[in-house]
Amino acid sequence: MSTKHIWEVKAKNTPLLKKKCNHCNSDRFYCSDKFRLNAQKKNIDIWLIYRCVKCSNTYNMTVFSRIRTESVSKELFNKFSENNTEIAWEYAFSQEIRRKNNVEADLESVEYEILFNAIPVEDLIRMDGEMISFEIQSSFDFNVRVSTVIRTCLGLSSSKLNLLLDSDTVYFNGKPLQKKFKIKNGDIVTINKQALIDLYLIGKEDLFLKTVNDK
Repeated sequence: MSTKHIWEVKAKNTPLLKKKCNHCNSDRFYCSDKFRLNAQKKNIDIWLIYRCVKCSNTYNMTVFSRIRTESVSKELFNKFSENNTEIAWEYAFSQEIRRKNNVEADLESVEYEILFNAIPVEDLIRMDGEMISFEIQSSFDFNVRVSTVIRTCLGLSSSKLNLLLDSDTVYFNGKPLQKKFKIKNGDIVTINKQALIDLYLIGKEDLFLKTVNDK
């Protein structure tokens, strides 16, 4: 039997677009969280508006092109009309939309925070079962490494993280974890409980996991 905990990775901003501005020397555009709609007879075009980070020149990224108005639900149409931030972020993070527009995102520009509860070693010792499980929750994909989330949430130094990974006691979706793995919503990290306890007792360090805010 395993005990499951939640690690939530929350984006603080949408990714910049890697795009040259034709008005200045900038090569990045930011999402304005606003849409442009253009209806002609029974067809409608919908764009997500981006602006140059330097001169505010606009770039319209196509969301829908020349589709029948009845193809868009009233609820979704209202969200576009009201510049709904949630739906804007959904399209700003969409790899498929970027692919269709032939543009690339600067995913390194996304800042994020990780929400989690620190676990005292005493609690680890009292837990039933051999393994402890953590479910990763993230509304968007933006190339965050699983190893970064583990190091942050467990308060590990880089050297201790390497010791843990080298021990072959960390599993990612049922397979041995590799540092190159990136997170997706619903991923499961499973760690051998005793290996984690032993790691925290090395060098007589504090017996409590520290809460670490990712920068």
